[in-house]
Amino acid sequence: MNTPLILVPDFLLILFGLALNRFSSLDPNIWLSLEKIVYWVLFPCLLISSTNHIVIHWQDSFTLLLMLWSVLVIILGLSLCARWLFSPNLINMYSGSQTTFRFNTYIALAAAGRMLDDTGVAQMAITIACIVPVNNLLAILTLSKNSQVKVWLELIRNPFLLATLIGLLLNTFGIHIPSLIQDNLVRLGNASIPLGLLTVGAGLRWVGSKKDALLIGYWATLKLLVFPSIIFLLGTWLGLSQTQLIIAVLIAAVPTATTSYVLTNRMGGNGALVSVAISVQTLLAAITLPFWLSLVYFPAT
Repeated sequence: MNTPLILVPDFLLILFGLALNRFSSLDPNIWLSLEKIVYWVLFPCLLISSTNHIVIHWQDSFTLLLMLWSVLVIILGLSLCARWLFSPNLINMYSGSQTTFRFNTYIALAAAGRMLDDTGVAQMAITIACIVPVNNLLAILTLSKNSQVKVWLELIRNPFLLATLIGLLLNTFGIHIPSLIQDNLVRLGNASIPLGLLTVGAGLRWVGSKKDALLIGYWATLKLLVFPSIIFLLGTWLGLSQTQLIIAVLIAAVPTATTSYVLTNRMGGNGALVSVAISVQTLLAAITLPFWLSLVYFPAT
């Protein structure tokens, strides 16, 4: 298992998106349209297709989910302490706070596929399906602090929340999507991965001030060091199985979700700053992620 290589394709796509936007003759407006397609169509297809057919054993996941939900709130609280630590622009602070607790589903699933058996990967998918709505809820509530958007209206319209809810309802009531539709949902969902990363690269900008650089460093520290530290220590103390601990640490240790950039733009935040935070975390995770995975994986091998 060579975990640094897991990150290379994603980071190269981000750089490729940056190059296309900076050096090609493509109309810059194409990225706005592509961003909307990923946000409203492709990623929701991924969520529905990955949650509607999983065998869910809630009793086996309760402790894991409760721990993750609790630590998410703690990390959000720590991220908001930046207001007193750095006196940042509030739009920038609320825009980037979500990067400390959201996670890159694509990288997490790729790593899980290399470290876990089929049962473990299925449990990973269940955990993601339950964490994504909470992540998005906290992100929307945070972004709404400095936005004119009505929170509950945005929640009702949020395609990530709706898609996860649809997938879980179909799963709960045993409603099977016809294979013709399911196959196309999977294909569309798979397209969300590279296209989403390209839109992040196209929106890439460097920090505009020293305060912004400090913020990005603070967010990266919380996401890549503090979050996995708390999860590892708490999960070990709670006696989680190795599979559950790997799942929890993966969610905590991978870089932030690329869709953070899309949501930030949707709600009038500083998307450019968030795209830099995503890229910085993705690069740094090539160093930090192998450490955390070796901590939970190799002692038991």
